[in-house]
Amino acid sequence: MYEKSIIENRLLKLYNHRSMPVTVRSFAKVNLGLRIGAPRADGFHELLTVYQTIGLHDVTQVTVARGSGIEIRCADPRVPRDESNTCFRIVEKAMQALGTKGRIVIELDKRLPVQGGMAGASSNAVAVLLGLERALKKSLPVAEKLRIAAEVGSDLPLFLVGGTVLGIGRGEQVYPLRDLPATACVLVTPGVGVSTPQAFAAWDQLSGAGGFARETASQLSTAGRPQEPSGLRPAGQPRAAVATQSPNTSLAKLTLSLPSDRMNGLSRTLSAWLSEPYSGAPFGRGRAENPLLALVRAGIKNDFEEVVFPEYPELGEAKRALERAGAKYASLSGSGSTLYGLFASRQAAVKAAGGLRKQGWTAQVTVTLTRRQYWKQVIG
Repeated sequence: MYEKSIIENRLLKLYNHRSMPVTVRSFAKVNLGLRIGAPRADGFHELLTVYQTIGLHDVTQVTVARGSGIEIRCADPRVPRDESNTCFRIVEKAMQALGTKGRIVIELDKRLPVQGGMAGASSNAVAVLLGLERALKKSLPVAEKLRIAAEVGSDLPLFLVGGTVLGIGRGEQVYPLRDLPATACVLVTPGVGVSTPQAFAAWDQLSGAGGFARETASQLSTAGRPQEPSGLRPAGQPRAAVATQSPNTSLAKLTLSLPSDRMNGLSRTLSAWLSEPYSGAPFGRGRAENPLLALVRAGIKNDFEEVVFPEYPELGEAKRALERAGAKYASLSGSGSTLYGLFASRQAAVKAAGGLRKQGWTAQVTVTLTRRQYWKQVIG
């Protein structure tokens, strides 16, 4: 009888157990060039971009408690706390895939701008997934995590890779690229929020995409998915998440046969970039110069700038301010509203940020993260 009581008490303690909070940093990304293709049959657009993780981040905490349900806590009133939050959706899918139950409490310390084009919400969701695995002491196969991430949102999978990442399809098909050297970066965040759906709608109107959407859908249904870039290995996704056709396919064939010269142009630039060795010194010279400079000179740009800058003139002015401050390259990230500039040194970046603040801009200094640096810093 006594032994039975001891066992019951132990089981009760286990049942009432609340896991220690697991803290995970969720880093931001910027886009090194972004080309928008024609609308797809599923309503998305074909995209071609290079994602780059950077040192700015939010902080997430995940706790598993007795009971059921998902609770999201955040001091920022703009962050949804229901099933529309990407963190909520990824936890639902992950708990089902793990075959486990519990009450999940998510605390978000938002330090990245909302609607800033830095994929803060997507990064939060991936950080929560990683924290959930640690809290439960269970893990999903990499391919399964990538599949779940792609189902929740287009730019989630990149945060399961980190560093310099090629994104194709609607952005969810990710390929780890050879990392760029860590490079000083200044971010300017004007006080406006840009809606990505509205930016896509404005792009379609500008490019006349609405007029040939039906034709595009027909072409997409017969042309198949973009093929795998030559020499690159997908980031562990099954066929549902990334195409795995002929390994001899050239990067210039990333895009479908659609009216998008911009996509093809960036494809050729990336193909040449990937094949060049480089010294590893930011903006320096060696066996070959930093490929980022070659990419800049080749004319990489973010297509969203064509529709976002006319709507929000202050964003165009912010880019020009970064260039005047000495940025080797400046661009809108995603659909905005954050802009970033890459600098030759941290000293140059700090000086530029100080000057920009005196002009009234909100400016932060950070650095691009290599894949190893990214994963070293994710778990706090």
